[in-house]
Amino acid sequence: MYFPHCIYHFWIVLIRGRKGSTGWTGQDTNGVSLRRSKRGWMWNQFFLLEEYTGSDQQYVGKLHSDSDRGDGSVKYVLTGEGAGTLFKIDEKSGDIHATKRLDREEKAYYILHAKAVNRFTNQALEGESEFIIKIHDINDNEPRFTKDLYMARVPEMSDIGTSVIQVTATDADDATYGNSAKVVYSILEGQPYFSVDPETGLIKTALPGMDREVKENYQVVIQAKDMAGQMGGLSGTTTVSISLSDVNDNPPRFTKTLYEFRVPESTELGSAVGVIRAMDADIGENAEMDYRIISTDGPGMFDITTNKSKQQGILPHTSVFQPLDFEKKRQYSLRVQVENVHINPRFFSMGPFKDEATIKIIVEDVDEPPVFERASYVMEVKEDAPRNTVIGSVSASDPDDKNSLVRYSIDRRTDMDRVFNVHAGNGSVFILRELDREEYAWHNISIIATEFNNPRQSSRVPVYVRVLDINDNAPTFATNYETFVCENAKANQRIQTVSATDPDEPLGGHRFFFSLAQEAAGKANFSVRDNKDNTAWILTRRNNYNSLQKSIYHVPVVISDGEFPMQSSTNTLTIRVCTCDREGNMKLCNAEALTARAGLSTGAMVAILLCIIILLMIVVLFAALRRQRKKEPLIISKEDVRDNVVSYNDEGGGEEDTQAFDIGTLRNPEAIEESKQRRDIVPETFYPPIRRPVLPPAQDNNGDVRDFINQRLQDNDSDPTAPPYDSLATYAYEGNGSIAESLSSLESVTTEGDQDYNYLSEWGPRFKKLADMYGGDNSDRDS
Repeated sequence: MYFPHCIYHFWIVLIRGRKGSTGWTGQDTNGVSLRRSKRGWMWNQFFLLEEYTGSDQQYVGKLHSDSDRGDGSVKYVLTGEGAGTLFKIDEKSGDIHATKRLDREEKAYYILHAKAVNRFTNQALEGESEFIIKIHDINDNEPRFTKDLYMARVPEMSDIGTSVIQVTATDADDATYGNSAKVVYSILEGQPYFSVDPETGLIKTALPGMDREVKENYQVVIQAKDMAGQMGGLSGTTTVSISLSDVNDNPPRFTKTLYEFRVPESTELGSAVGVIRAMDADIGENAEMDYRIISTDGPGMFDITTNKSKQQGILPHTSVFQPLDFEKKRQYSLRVQVENVHINPRFFSMGPFKDEATIKIIVEDVDEPPVFERASYVMEVKEDAPRNTVIGSVSASDPDDKNSLVRYSIDRRTDMDRVFNVHAGNGSVFILRELDREEYAWHNISIIATEFNNPRQSSRVPVYVRVLDINDNAPTFATNYETFVCENAKANQRIQTVSATDPDEPLGGHRFFFSLAQEAAGKANFSVRDNKDNTAWILTRRNNYNSLQKSIYHVPVVISDGEFPMQSSTNTLTIRVCTCDREGNMKLCNAEALTARAGLSTGAMVAILLCIIILLMIVVLFAALRRQRKKEPLIISKEDVRDNVVSYNDEGGGEEDTQAFDIGTLRNPEAIEESKQRRDIVPETFYPPIRRPVLPPAQDNNGDVRDFINQRLQDNDSDPTAPPYDSLATYAYEGNGSIAESLSSLESVTTEGDQDYNYLSEWGPRFKKLADMYGGDNSDRDS
């Protein structure tokens, strides 16, 4: 809104004294002299209206100096803020005009300087003076709120006049000039729920009992108007979003007065049988509630817990000792209560803040396995009980209404040896084999009960069978005693304390009796003294024992127990005769005694010796076979052309032998004399060959051969190492086709040096001949 343009003329008053004087003089009322000094100009403030909309430039004011005589010699000069741009001055007349529209809210005043100078000489006629141009305000700005949207919360059910929020609007116009910036608040939307203070902008509740559950959010529009709210004033609006916060003014309520749940009797412990929920119109902590059981006809069977996140009541089956059983109780009734956790005393009158309901739980029948009368069974049986003896019985029944028959069986995984069995109809347990308490004192088996009508329904029970002891074992020595007696022992001297052990376990403990066997009592060298404490002493009955006459004594000791029926055994105590020092410490025992101590009998020693002999024979045969394989043929060159002589009664290759001897060699006895050893094997001869004089050559070749053979026969017949049963010998080589080793006299001469045949004498009478031939000492052979 713009006001009409008003033009104000301000005259510049110039006071000037007389020429040459410094001012005027006078007196005040008291007669004191007053003197006024001469000065240049003096002017008032200039005022200019903002937002000028006229077509001409807005006139601001006029500057005038007393020096101006109107002849144009005076020039007015304007400097300062906006001079030359916003404000212009007429140099001749001193009139000032505004060249543009001015906004007070942008700049409220301008400071300028004016002076009058001589146009021609440019000398100052008056001193420079300062003046201010102030912009007069008009109502050109509407009020503006500090926020476009305000958010606020107030509790529901608040009293009238409860403060909600304060809004603030500002006006850019000049608050010191008129009512342009005076703002008044009013409510445009939101009645009748809220009101606003017109001066402060404080919003308050205006209606009692506002319920969040009925309406939670409100949009309130507030107006701010300047000019003190008068007609023609400018205005601005804002929106305030007000939400009602929750208070606990609503109690929880069950949706039903009776809840019904069905649950099978096989429900496991801790499983939920049902879920209930009460409704509360409040939210957050005001809606938190607790559930509890206030009465029930099955104490301890059920409990109720609260799910805080869902505000639900959960009913689990909690009884450990009372499982659900359709046959015993088919229905349970509970009375439950729900109550708010946080209650506001201000709203007690709106209560009570709790509710109650009834819960009915119906148990449904389930086909259950048979149930044994006991959780486990313990049975006892004597270890001498005969087969098929009944040692006890088990009993199981079908807990369902149909009461199906039950069949019994043993879980064979718990009775792998089939020691027990059970009667399928009546559950009687009996034994199938003899028992031995010393082997197994307890037997743990499982018996299975199965319904006839539904074999899948079965249960099992552990049965612990205790085998009762009877006196069926004789006592024996507690350990293997190593007893000795000194040769210089005295009569009635204790040489050993013995005790006994018995696998039986009599109730009153063991009681053993020791005595010397009756058959040895007359000629005994030792005696047995029972100490009556389950031990006995072995005592000597004479002085001095001679190990050369007898090195070992066997003392039969009879040990009996005190149970019924009495069991006894004869235990042999081996006593060695040893050489001792004066203090009775053993020094030396003979070999027989040591052997007896080691526990080796004569038969065991013979068996060990036979095993050693067999191993030696295997080693000898293996070595001989390896040596035979290493021998190579005498004749290697394929270029030699030789006559073949085949020998049919040797151990060689027989007709297979095509590598026989060279007839030329037989015709030249000197050549064979020079070849003392075979070239195809390692020389093994220990006896030098007997050299015979070479016969002169005969006239015909056949005579040379005959003489050579006769000479060799004589040499072999006189050779003590040649076997007596060879009638024809091959003298160098038998060939390689025979699988048997050579036993010829020549081979014997060459190989006997590294053979030891003394063991043949240990092989018995069947090898006596060979032992006589080959088992002699070298000295015998040389003699």
